[in-house]
Amino acid sequence: MSALDVPGARLYYETLGSGPPLLLIPGGNGTAHIFRPIAELLAERFTVITYDRRGFARSELVGAQDYSRRLETDAEDALGLIERVGRAPATVFGPSSGAVVALHAITRGPRWVDKLVAFEPPALKQLPDGQRRLAFFDEVYALYKKSGAQPALALFNDKVFPPETVEHFARLRDPSLPGVREAVAYWFEHELRQYCGADLDVAALELSAARIAMTAGEASRGYPLHALSARLAAKLGHPLVELPGAHTGYATHAARFAPALVELVAAIDARAPERTPIARSA
Repeated sequence: MSALDVPGARLYYETLGSGPPLLLIPGGNGTAHIFRPIAELLAERFTVITYDRRGFARSELVGAQDYSRRLETDAEDALGLIERVGRAPATVFGPSSGAVVALHAITRGPRWVDKLVAFEPPALKQLPDGQRRLAFFDEVYALYKKSGAQPALALFNDKVFPPETVEHFARLRDPSLPGVREAVAYWFEHELRQYCGADLDVAALELSAARIAMTAGEASRGYPLHALSARLAAKLGHPLVELPGAHTGYATHAARFAPALVELVAAIDARAPERTPIARSA
């Protein structure tokens, strides 16, 4: 086990392979487990860094937490892992909530994020009907408080994800598995409404647009996070890139997803003349 001490937490992390650093930021499940199949494939080209986000599983909270700025803290944790474990600017892949964290990280510490692949970030304010969708998430949270996690997850999943993803989440969130109930409760309390309602600094992201690829699962077409990703891609001046599978295609279709991700990272590198180094913000 490896752990990195950061303000307010001890982050559990793993490294695999050799080569330039590649940080994988987990989504709402919060843990490194979901990346295991794809990490082993990507380790042929990269030093892959995976970790449990603070508050999930093996990453311990130390002392009081400022939940009013949890997203900013998550972004600082990611930058700390790049700086102190990767020891060089890193390629970052973030799916779902991990994409929201990654997009905040590149605006807070742009010199540490060399390339960013953001996959289906649920930053719903970016959609024209975003406020209506966020009101639905308030309904989901109210159902969670009244009736528990299972009916609330069923309502949430049915409206947001294609069947392939819903089936995968059912396996991931089996309450008989160790730590699942605690992780789901933490997500409901500190992430569902907060990360889906997060503001993105699009103007700051435009400064790093040449280093960012907005992506979505090919099987997510017709669902809100595919449309959201396409909208963000257009704002950053690049076409949306579709990758294999749906919202968790990196886990369910790892054998196809990994080479597609490697190819995309190379394509971002080809934009190198457009890239402008920016000093890390305080």
